Amino acid sequence: MAVRVAGLLAAACLVGCTTVPGGATGHPGRAAPPGDAATSAGSGVGTPPPSPAPSPAPGPPSTGPTSGGSPAPTHSPATPPPASPPADPLAGWTVEQQVAQVLMVGVRTSAPQQLSHDLVADGTVANVFLQGRTEAGRVRVGNLVRWFTDDLPAGPGHGRPLLVATDQEGGQVQVLRGQGFSDIPTAVQQGRTEPAALRSSATGWGRELAAVGVTVDLAPVVDLPTPAGAAANAPVGHDDRQYGFTVDDVVTHASAFAAGMADAGVHTVIKHFPGLGRVTGNTDAVDGVTDTTTDAGSDQVAVVRRMVDDGVWGVMVSTADYALLDPGVPAAFSPVVVGDLLRGDLGFDGLVVTDDLSGAAQVAGWTPGERAVLAVAAGCDLVLASEVPQVAPEMAQALSARARTDPEFAARLADAVRHVLAAKAATA
Repeated sequence: MAVRVAGLLAAACLVGCTTVPGGATGHPGRAAPPGDAATSAGSGVGTPPPSPAPSPAPGPPSTGPTSGGSPAPTHSPATPPPASPPADPLAGWTVEQQVAQVLMVGVRTSAPQQLSHDLVADGTVANVFLQGRTEAGRVRVGNLVRWFTDDLPAGPGHGRPLLVATDQEGGQVQVLRGQGFSDIPTAVQQGRTEPAALRSSATGWGRELAAVGVTVDLAPVVDLPTPAGAAANAPVGHDDRQYGFTVDDVVTHASAFAAGMADAGVHTVIKHFPGLGRVTGNTDAVDGVTDTTTDAGSDQVAVVRRMVDDGVWGVMVSTADYALLDPGVPAAFSPVVVGDLLRGDLGFDGLVVTDDLSGAAQVAGWTPGERAVLAVAAGCDLVLASEVPQVAPEMAQALSARARTDPEFAARLADAVRHVLAAKAATA
C-alpha cells in the first residue's frame, strides 16, 4: 500500500466575487468569460441544406419480348458487396486521449482552481464536476462552466463535449444556489410528494442546471437505511437523503426525480451502489467503512435492479467494503461488485461512475494511480477525482502506463471510453 493522499487545498476566491475566471486567477491571456448566462449558454451551429437525393439506380433489364419478338436474355442481379463493419469510434486515438475521457476532475464552485482548468485545456481530463457550495447564482455559475467548455483542446476525440456534473440532490446536498436556482427539498420531503408533482418539480430544477451548462446530476440517492438506523447512518439517513424505507417508495420517487431531470435534458446517476444505507461511517471522512448485511439479494440491490430494468442512465459505485460480496475490497475496486453483480447479474450496460477517489479517507491506503487502475479494471467507466484535483495527472499516468503493458486492461479501457462517448452523445 502506498502513502495516504495529501490534504485538500485551501479555497482561493469566491465564484461570486468580482475576480472572475480569466482574470488574475484565470487562464493567462484569456478574456473574462461572458457575464450573462441567459445569452451565453452556447452558440448554435447552422444546419447545412440537405444534399440532393441520389438518382434511383437503374432497374434490371426487361425480360419481356424484344421488338423482334425474341425474348431478351435474363440477367441475375449482382450480388451486393458485403456490409462494411462499423467504424471504430476510437480509431486514431492515442492512449492519453482515451484516458482523458475516463477522468472527471473537480472544480470548487467557491474557489475555482486554475489547475482544474489547465487539466482540461491540455487534454489530461475531459470531464468536470462542480463541487462544494456556492450562493453565486446562475450568471456566475454559467461563467464558470464556460471557462471550461469554451476552451476544449483540438485533436482526435477532443471534439466531444465535456460531461459537466454536479451534486444537486436537495437539502444538505445542493451545490448550486442563489439567484436562478431553487431551494430543493430533502429527499425525505420529496418522498412525501406525489410522483407526478415531483417529476414536474424536478423538470424545473433540471432546467436550472441546463441553463448553466450542467449536463449530469450525480443524483438521486437510492440507498435504503432502516427506520431504526437512519439517524446513525452518517452518509445518508443523518441528512435525510433517502426517499423512504421501502423498495417501492425509493424506486417510485427516485424514478420521478430522474424522469423530471431527463425531461429538462439533464441525465442522472443513481448512487451509491450497492448501497450506503446500512453503514455508520461516511467513506469521505473515515476509513474502514464496512457493510456487513448487504448481499446480492438485499433490498438495497433490489432498488437498483428495478431502476436498471427501467432504463437508468448512470450508476455510481461506493467505496465501502461489503463483507458479504467481496470482503476487504472497496466496491469501486471490486470486479465482483461492478463486473459480476452490476454488469452481469443486473445487466447494466450504461455509464458506471466511481464515488470520489481523490480525497476519500476510505481509499487513502492506495496511491491515486492504483485507485484509478483498480476502478477501471473492475468495470467502472468514469473515475471521479473531485475533492483533490491535484491527483488527476498521477491517475492519468498510471492508466496510460497500464494500458501500454496490459492488453486486457487496454481493452477494458477502450470499453470504458465507449461507454463515456455514448453518454456524451446522449447529452449533446
